Parts: sequence; C-alpha cells; structure tokens
Amino acid sequence: MSYRSALPPEVDIVVVFRATSKNTHAKQQTKDEARKAEQQYVRLIDTLTYAGLKAVGRRGESLGQLLVFVSCPQTHLEHLVRKERHADFLSGLPITPATRDSAIGPLSPADRIRLVHGYIASTPTDGGLGISPGSSEWDLVESITPLHDRSFNETWVRSWKPRQIGSVQLSRIREQFGDSVGLYFAFLGSYTQFLVFPAALGLFSYFFLAPYSPLFSILLCTWSVVFVEWWRVRERILSLRFGTRGSFRVEKRRASFKLGQTWWGREIRILASLPVILLFAGILIAILTFIFVAEAFVTHLYQGPGRQLIGFSPTILFVVLVPRVLALYRALAVRLTSWENHSHQSSHNASLTLKTFACSAIVAYMSLGLSAFVYVPFGEGVMRFVQHWLFSGAIGSLTNSGLTSRIIAVLNGTAVQASIATNGSAAEKVAPGPKGGIWDMDVNSARQKLNPARLRNQMFAYTVTNQIVNTFLEVGLPFVMRFVTAFRNGRNAPKPGSPGGEPKKRVVFEDEKEKGGLEERMFLEKVREEVALPEYNLFEDYNEMVIQFGYVVLWATIWPLAGVMALINNVFELQSDAFKLTVHHRRPIPTRTDTVGPWLDALTFLTWLGALTNSALVYLFSPEFLKSSALPSTVSVLQAKEHLVDASGANPSGVWGVDGSSEETYNATKELLVKAVLVALAASHGYIILRIIVRHIVERIWWKGSREVQESEREESSMKERFLEGAGASIYAAKNISEPGEEVKPSVETESEAEDKMGFWGHDEGVDEIKRLVKEA
Repeated sequence: MSYRSALPPEVDIVVVFRATSKNTHAKQQTKDEARKAEQQYVRLIDTLTYAGLKAVGRRGESLGQLLVFVSCPQTHLEHLVRKERHADFLSGLPITPATRDSAIGPLSPADRIRLVHGYIASTPTDGGLGISPGSSEWDLVESITPLHDRSFNETWVRSWKPRQIGSVQLSRIREQFGDSVGLYFAFLGSYTQFLVFPAALGLFSYFFLAPYSPLFSILLCTWSVVFVEWWRVRERILSLRFGTRGSFRVEKRRASFKLGQTWWGREIRILASLPVILLFAGILIAILTFIFVAEAFVTHLYQGPGRQLIGFSPTILFVVLVPRVLALYRALAVRLTSWENHSHQSSHNASLTLKTFACSAIVAYMSLGLSAFVYVPFGEGVMRFVQHWLFSGAIGSLTNSGLTSRIIAVLNGTAVQASIATNGSAAEKVAPGPKGGIWDMDVNSARQKLNPARLRNQMFAYTVTNQIVNTFLEVGLPFVMRFVTAFRNGRNAPKPGSPGGEPKKRVVFEDEKEKGGLEERMFLEKVREEVALPEYNLFEDYNEMVIQFGYVVLWATIWPLAGVMALINNVFELQSDAFKLTVHHRRPIPTRTDTVGPWLDALTFLTWLGALTNSALVYLFSPEFLKSSALPSTVSVLQAKEHLVDASGANPSGVWGVDGSSEETYNATKELLVKAVLVALAASHGYIILRIIVRHIVERIWWKGSREVQESEREESSMKERFLEGAGASIYAAKNISEPGEEVKPSVETESEAEDKMGFWGHDEGVDEIKRLVKEA
C-alpha cells in the first residue's frame, strides 16, 4: 500500500512546536516566550527549507502549539538513500551500495520515514540537522512524529487473524512500522505458538499427574530453554531476511551525547547506578513483605468493627505505595541512564530496560516467592509470632500512661490478662490466650484460617485476573479517558468573550476561513487527534510478555493451567496490541535493529531461575517424595514433609495437615529448606549443561544451512567478486586464466617453454611408466 496515497498532502514528518508554556498566565511572560518562540520558529523553518525539505506550519490543538509539516522531495530522498547504503556497505552490512547512475527502487513507508527523521534529528557530525526534542538549541520542539496510514491500519486490524502470523504478514508490519515493531510482533507470534506445548502439557498434568510433578517441571524447564535458544537463532535469521544484521554499526549518535568521555568512565557511571537499584529493590521488598504479612496473617486475626473493610487494606496499601515507589524509581532510572552518557540510543534503551525490569520483576514475583517459601513452610510459626507481636503491643499500650493507650488495650481484649502480669511477664503467659477484643488470640482457631490453596489462588489471580485487567487498561481505558476528557472540555468550555475564554482559541480558528477548504480542515483535525495521543513505547509490551513468561516458567508447577491461560491471553494479545498501536498511540518512528536486546538476557535469566524454583518446589511439596529415599527416615522430617505437602495444597483433602509449629517439626522444616537449596544448586548446574546441548542442537537444525544463511553467504561472495572486478583485481581477469567450467585452449608456445633450455618441461614419463608396469605384469 502506498504511503503517499493514504495522506492527501505529501507529509513525511510532523514537528510539534510549543510557542508558549501550558502554565503561562502573566502577560509579560507570554510576550517574552512569544518573542523567543518567533525567533526559534523562523530558524526552524529556515533550517528545514535550506536543507532541501518542504516545511509549513499550522495551528495545533491547544493555544501555543504549532504543527510543522515536513516533506522530503524525491531527489533529496534518493540522495539520503545513496548516502545510507554507502555507509552500510563500508560498515559491513549485506547491502550493495547505490551508485550515482543506478536507479533507486521504491522505498517502504517505514524506510522513508526513518530516513527523513534521521536526517532531521541526527547530529550535524552524522550529517543531520540536529533538530531533536530535548536539545538545548531546540528547546521548544516538543516531539517529532510521523502520521498513521489509516487505510492500512483499518485493513490490518480487521483482517489479521492469529493463524496468519507469517513472513508475508510480518513483512507488511515491518514496511509500515519498521524493524523494531516488526521484530516485536515476530517475537509475540513465535512465543504464542511455542505456548501450545506448555498448555497441552499443563492440561495433561492437571488431570493425570500428581501435584508438583517432577516430570512436568523437567519438561517445562526444557521447553523454556529450547524456546529461548530457538529465538536466539530466529532473530538472527530475521535480521538476515530484513538486511539489518549488524545495524548497530551504523547507528547514529544520540543528540544529547557528550564527546570526550572514556569507556571506563561510562562503566564507572553504570556501576554507580547499582546502589540506587539495590536501595529501591530493598524498599520494594520491605513494602511487599509488610503487605504480605498484613494480608496473609493480620487481616485474618482481626475480628473488630469493619472486618470486611479491613480485608481490603493490603490492596489499598499496594495501590497507594508500590506505584509511587516505582514511578520515583523510574524517574531516577531515566536520569541515571542519561547521566551514563550512552553514545547510541540502543545502548541507552538497553541500560534503562534492565534497570526498570529488575524492580518490575520483584513486584511481579515477590508475593509468590513469600507464599511458597515462607507462608507454606512456616505459616503456623509466623501466625503465632504475629499474635505475640499484637498482644505484646497491647501490653505496652496498657503499661503506658494515657487514655488512648488504655483504650487500645481494652479494645484488644488484653486488659484483664495484663492486669495480673507482673514485671513484664505477661507476654510469656498469654501466648495461647482465648478470643477477645479486636484480635483473635486463639492459636488453634488462627491455625484454621491458614489457606492451603493460597498458592493456586495467587497463580489464578496473576495469570487470569491480572491479564484481563491489563487488556482492559490497554484497550478499553483509553476510550474511557478520552470520553471523560472530551465531556469535561465540552462541559467546562467557556463561552466566547468570557474571561476564561482565552485558552479556547480553537473557536476563533474555526470561525476563520482556512485555506485549503474542507479537505484540509478534515486532514488537520485527524493530525491534531494523533498528536494528542501518547508516544508508543515497546518497553510495556515486551515487559508484559516477559513477565508472563516468568509466571509460566517459574511458577506453573504450582498451577499447571498457567500455560493454558497464557496461550488464550496471547491469542487476543496479538490483535489487541495491533489495535493499541494503531488507535491509542502515535505512529512509532521506525528504527533498524537486529535483536530484541536486553529482553533476551531477561528471558535467559528467567529460564535459569526457573530451574532453581521448579526443583525447590518439587522437592518440598511433591507427594511423590513422601516415601522416597531422598528424605531421611526420621519421624520429624517425615512429619515436616507431610506438613509441607498439606500446606501447599498438594493433598487433595484440602486441610492444613500436620501441625508444623512444634519445635521438632520446625527444625525439620528448616532442614528440608536447606536441602532444597542444595537441590536448586544442583539444578543450576544441570541447567548449564542442558543449555549447551540445546544450543548446539538448535544451531545445527535451524541455523546451519538455512536458506537465509546460504543466501547471505552467496550474496556476500557475489558482492565481493563484483567489487574485485570493478577494482581490476579479479583472478579471472589475469591473462590466460579462465573461469571455472570454461575450456582451456592450449597456446602454441608460452613464455616458460621458450625459456626451457634444458628441455625439462618437454616430455612426460608418467604414461610410459604405467604402460611398462602393465606389460611386465
């Protein structure tokens, strides 16, 4: 589909220019900003025009916003193509350089936008104009964005089916949105197809295998390694098919990059970010642990007024605290990554991605880890500790003077018991106290409130409920917010001539007679709608899929149907991501890339961590090990093992089972946990061996001798041969040397024969000697 035919004016790029700040109120400040904006706007138009581009400005959606439409003439575009292919050839990319007389073939919409944007935004040292958002020289340039091809978008979203993810569909996506977006949808499609195996395996395990089956865990870990290693090869094949293999070698430098920094200086700055990451990781772990204790224990012990409302307090704490801590951390991560002064945008994004994903993974998996390795093994002990802590707090409140402290103690139901305590010995006498006050202090009653199905319920919430909520937040919520914003603006829109009507300049604009007629007005309205949308960021989509991959690999042993839920979600995710990209976000600026970057490292790390968690979960909770020789034959250890099996929900009876709070069982549980750590370490070494074997097999099957590799080698050899012929250095250009397959004609007398004075080269004895041997025989 032609890019030009989709848009009435021939627009390649829109530069969003802000003439005045949104919060300007003082008249003098407005005049000063307008004077500065006029100078910079004139300089912007002149820079674009003198560079051979067509540029014109129109009014934006809000007061002070200007939209500069930029178009690149065909002759100048051909010059940019030749320049890029020349640089690609010199850098070793598999592209034949375009000569001065050679014709330039039709460009895809993504390549055209990428070339024009690169010319505008790259630094002058890289041959660009240096017009980049965030630069000090162009501080009034808000953003640079291409425009959507709405005809293609509608056709793509309506006609795309999950089964159509193939090379043809992928090529169309890449031609419209560039290599990075095309590579993401290739990853999403491949990952969705690979999920068929864990989904089928999960169904079989759920109905026919015992809970925490070793067979299921081994096959799941093997699948995860196979997928990651297969994708490692797959992205290399796609980079050969797209012609982007090694594209990082021709990547333009960032506009904010500062020259003069040594490589070790940048490494030191990267290491300096580590304490900040550890600090926020510790803060998140502390917050999540506190919320976990409150949700798993405290809310179950509370029996005072508003008991049902108190049950929502952990969720409220999570919503209030965790997003704010993450937002603060992300803001610091952006500043730290900018401070690291990366020369290229790809390395900048990789560093920022790893920083952000580290804390996102903690938030995603921390609760399940606490439930599996704290709640299940030590639930009774933690419950008693919480009871003791609550009761001790009430004792302290009673002993302190003051009406408030005594009221707390009375509400807690411990005033009577504490009044008979002397010398601070009340806390020791009261551990198994009865129910009373706002807290349940009965140990036996509290033990019955522990939930053996907690792990499975959490997995259901993360893999089903959360994914449904995320889909609504991605697809449905933007419609709701847009409607609310439009309704609010329409309801609160001041009337013309009123004191508050000045910001609503669009009313005045629409009353004017615009040049271009109705067609231009409709086009400008669509452009203003697109500019008001947020920019598209691949991080959120990759992060969602990698976090989901972690749930399947790390915790599917708890609930084998996690793979089924992930597969169902991704079938819809394929189309919802396309819808989100084309409707709720601006068109992304195409970029060249040959890898998913740090996300491959994150996937590799999760496969290794999955080997550890699966081995530990199976060793601790599998009923198959109750009578196994892998466990000591002591009664306490067997009771501890039985307690873990019951507490994890692996016992179909659905009860908590043996009391794990006795001292012997408690010590035996700790012994089992230590041995589980040793089993996990052994699984880590097994993972390394498995990955080596799988990588070798995958390389042999999918990489060696693949069609893309053969074509790349053949094209590279042909290109080098043409280069040698053009340089006059071909071996076939030498005198009397023929190409392979060509008949060689003997010469009458060569130079060497003329110089053979001894006649050494004039006769051959080989045939005569062979005939003599035959005759003698």
